[in-house]
Amino acid sequence: MWQTVFETMMSRLLRTGRLSVTGPDGTTRHYGDGDGLAAAVTIRDTATLRALCLQPDLGLGEGYMDGRITIDGDDIDSLVRLILRNGRDDAFPPWVRAIDAARFRLGRFLQRNDPRRSRTNVAHHYDISNDLYRLFLDQDMQYSCAYFAAPDMSLEAAQAAKKAHIAAKLRIEPGMRVLDIGCGWGGMAITLARDWGARVVGVTLSENQLDLARQRVAAAGLTDRIDLRLQDYRLLDEPFDRIVSVGMLEHVGLPQYDTYFAKVADLLHPDGIALIHTIARTGRPMAQSPWINKYIFPGGYVPSLSELAPAIEASGLWNADIEVLRLHYAYTLRHWLARFDSHIETVRQMYDARFIRMWRYYLTVCYLAFEEQQQAVYQFQMAHKRDAVPITRDYLYTGSTVLADRRAAE
Repeated sequence: MWQTVFETMMSRLLRTGRLSVTGPDGTTRHYGDGDGLAAAVTIRDTATLRALCLQPDLGLGEGYMDGRITIDGDDIDSLVRLILRNGRDDAFPPWVRAIDAARFRLGRFLQRNDPRRSRTNVAHHYDISNDLYRLFLDQDMQYSCAYFAAPDMSLEAAQAAKKAHIAAKLRIEPGMRVLDIGCGWGGMAITLARDWGARVVGVTLSENQLDLARQRVAAAGLTDRIDLRLQDYRLLDEPFDRIVSVGMLEHVGLPQYDTYFAKVADLLHPDGIALIHTIARTGRPMAQSPWINKYIFPGGYVPSLSELAPAIEASGLWNADIEVLRLHYAYTLRHWLARFDSHIETVRQMYDARFIRMWRYYLTVCYLAFEEQQQAVYQFQMAHKRDAVPITRDYLYTGSTVLADRRAAE
């Protein structure tokens, strides 16, 4: 039965390219018109075939992790890219579409992310090992989209450019109090305090990140200018001249958008500026990948602009500027995967083969989301006053500018 269902599904899905599938019975079948992209896989057992028919996204990710699906040449990119380029909702059986629709409707329940749940979700991903992240991130341990003035920039230069670009948008002056929501390993806080003279409060829910960030702050001699806390942003109650949040909104969840933007508005000085840097969809809202939610970012969600707009409007804040960074995160993720692979022998001493397959699959499908799907990074520059920032972007690219900072970083 499941072989028949799978064949029907693949025949409807694959219009272009070529997918060769060797099933549990040892028979190899081919799908697609044979032109363009090609990939070949082996499915080891009927249970995996059944999982692919019921929940394709979860079945493929778990099957690959567990070694029950093997990809010729371990070429995750070609297989997933082939599927994405052929992706059409009507290619899947009614029950697959029904499950996705149900997950989307349940989004507000699944992403309720109260303070306790948020802490658990953060620990799942960020508290696994600082040593792992050191292997593939840049020296400053920036775990978010870099800013590539040119595609061939080094990762270190692009991450330095990202911080400089954000700092310029914040228009920080020495002595200003800056809140960093989701401060990670402290790189942004250190940069703003050291290079821009800010006094920074950083909050995180990750104990591992906080411990290392505090060590880095002490080593930089900035303990008098940076205050890092293990604290939920919702519990803050003090004013800030500037607020920055990089890569944290993806963890907030649908039910919390009103709370998030209202808190930003409440904490921001009347003359202040906030910069929210987040992944978002450029198309209609849709359910998050169940595999990503289960294994990588529980409680996470990539919103569409239509889902963020009501909360932003309700906050009373001006959207002073919205910048869309399109392929920047794809470049960033490709750097991370290359560095992860270059340290694979060290990783093998730390984790088993299943974890390694999981992590490589995660990094690959994420950069493909930016290359093949309607996903980008948005920078929302927000303020209480319409004239809190200049009315054009010229200030970002003239004089002592971000461009100069990028060149210096190289």
